[in-house]
Amino acid sequence: MKNEQLTTDEYDALELVRRGVKRDNPGACVGRNLKKLSGLKMMQVGRDGRIALTEKGQQLLFLRRCVQTMKALANDPMAPVDADVGRFLSIKSHIAALDGGGHALTDKGRESLEDIQRNEGAGR
Repeated sequence: MKNEQLTTDEYDALELVRRGVKRDNPGACVGRNLKKLSGLKMMQVGRDGRIALTEKGQQLLFLRRCVQTMKALANDPMAPVDADVGRFLSIKSHIAALDGGGHALTDKGRESLEDIQRNEGAGR
């Protein structure tokens, strides 16, 4: 997935498809981005015309949610953490639960977040 810098609009299109779009009217955002995201193998159009995320698209959205959660926790240990994201980040030793509630980034989590932010800056 490296070198596949997506725009906010493209991420929004992926999220809309994840939530489910109508076959006869997927919406302007999805329509604008369908060709590129299909070419990147993140979306696919079934024989019935239904638009769905591929495994690659699902993984990309999940990783984006993980990064957004880590950024939020860097600013506020009480920021909400979705259960699936929390499990993944805990298993990867990127976050740790705090005794009084909330989560803290571990040293490993802070290093990963710094690397991600450094790469985001370099890619733009």
